[in-house]
Amino acid sequence: MTSRELILARIRAALAEPDRERDPDRDRYRAPEEPVARDYLRTHSPDDPAALLDLLHHNLADYRARVHRCTEAELPAVLARLLAERGSRTVAVPPGLPPAWLGATAVTVVPDDGTLTAARLDAVDSVVTGCALAIAETGTIVLDAGPGQGRRLLTLVPDHHLCVVRAPGQVVASVPLALPRLDPARPQTWISGPSATSDIELDRVEGVHGPRTLEVLLVEG
Repeated sequence: MTSRELILARIRAALAEPDRERDPDRDRYRAPEEPVARDYLRTHSPDDPAALLDLLHHNLADYRARVHRCTEAELPAVLARLLAERGSRTVAVPPGLPPAWLGATAVTVVPDDGTLTAARLDAVDSVVTGCALAIAETGTIVLDAGPGQGRRLLTLVPDHHLCVVRAPGQVVASVPLALPRLDPARPQTWISGPSATSDIELDRVEGVHGPRTLEVLLVEG
C-alpha cells in the first residue's frame, strides 16, 4: 500500500461506516470505539477566592502584565493615576463602560461608536475595558465583546490597555471552569500578558500584534 492509499484509507475510516465488500482492510484504520475517560481534574487550585486572586496576580505578573489591586471605590483614582503616569492624553472606551471609572481623570475620552478605524485608534494613547472573566491558573484575561469590552480592534491597536477584573465574580480557577461561562458564539480574545513574540534567537519583542503594555486592575468588593 502506498502512502497515498494509506492516507485515503484512514480518511474513509474516519468518515463512514465500513463497507467490507469494497474495502476489506478498512477495519485496520478504525479508531477504537471505547469511551474516553473524562476523570481528569477540572482544577488544581483550592476553592478559596482570596487564594485564587493571589494566584491570578502572580501569573499575570509572570507574563509581564502590570497588576494593581484596589477596591471599587478606589478604582477611578487608580485609573486616573495610571493614565497620568503614562502621560496619556486620550483614552478609548467601549460602549457600556461605567462612566464613573474615568470620573477622576481629565484625559480626553474617545468613545467607540463603531466608526473608529485602526488608523484613528493608532493615535489614541490608551484604552480602558472590562472583561468577561479571568483564569487564575493560566493568568489569562478573556474578552468577549460584551458591555464594557467592545470590539476586538479596540484592544489590539492602542499600545496601552488597562483592563478591569472584578473579584471574586469574574475570577475562575481553570480553563475547564471558564468554558461553561463563555458563549462560544461570541468573538473571544484570550490575553496572557502583553503582546509579544520571539525570533529564532529568542529575543523577546513586545507590542507586535497588540498592546505593548497591559495593566490589569484587580478590583475587590
